[in-house]
Amino acid sequence: MSAPGFAHEALVYRDEPTYVDAAASFAREGLLAGAAVFAILPPAGAKLLRESLVDLADPADVVVVDACEVGRNPARLIPAIRARVTEAGDRPVRGVVESTWPGRTEAERAEVVLHEALVNLAFEETTTLRLRCLFDGSVLPEDLLTAVAHTHPVVTDGARAVSKHFDHDYAHDRFDTDLPTPTDVTDVVHFCIDDLPELRDLVTVRAKQFGLPRDRALDLTLATNEIVTNSICHGGERGTLRLWTDTDTLICEITDSGHIPNPLVGRLAPLPAIQGGRGIWLANQLCDLVTIRSHTPQGTATRLHVRR
Repeated sequence: MSAPGFAHEALVYRDEPTYVDAAASFAREGLLAGAAVFAILPPAGAKLLRESLVDLADPADVVVVDACEVGRNPARLIPAIRARVTEAGDRPVRGVVESTWPGRTEAERAEVVLHEALVNLAFEETTTLRLRCLFDGSVLPEDLLTAVAHTHPVVTDGARAVSKHFDHDYAHDRFDTDLPTPTDVTDVVHFCIDDLPELRDLVTVRAKQFGLPRDRALDLTLATNEIVTNSICHGGERGTLRLWTDTDTLICEITDSGHIPNPLVGRLAPLPAIQGGRGIWLANQLCDLVTIRSHTPQGTATRLHVRR
């Protein structure tokens, strides 16, 4: 279970008044208790929250962050929350977070579920933090809403209740699975260390053909270089790169025989004094989505998604 003092709760809303009350009341209660309060919400939700807090002496006491920007890649959410906790020092911290919204792709929603599960691991020793996660029960798919009960110890859906399905190890279960099988793969390349220059050229060419802007093509090439280098150094000195497209997204997948035991990989900022751990972190900063699954004996698969 979560450590005493750390709370991770979900609130499923189905109308605007419930949304506003869930976010604003939580923020107000935190301010009255002397907590540092933040909200990571999509623009529409952020606007509603600000409007409901106009009577505060200083509405800026609640730090509001655009979820569609910082959370476009769900792997960036834990670092964003951790930054708020660090800034607060010894003060208690309250956060309202909405990590998914209409328009999220199936791959993004799968990473949202993993993110919510990983929150329980990332902050289990952070005894000053309380998070309220919001989910739109009127539009989100049923499988995602079902997963909410596995990733949150407390779920409010009409009535506040301890979840009977909460599983602290759910993140490990999600991480230790296979990614969906792609269709229409355009390139398959088996590589070793001598192939790095050719792989970078291939990704750059495919990105240009797909119509990615030059800066986004460079981002994908750099991210690919980092993950391929990780495969060579830690994944058996060789691997396989595959490329394909999905609507407006170019996807580059790197697989190898290595195993990553920590599902929080790439979600904790690397320390300057410690070597390693920078490749996946950097890929998460560069790409619109990074999906990783790792288990034995199959190995590790990392997919880098960049939108056109």
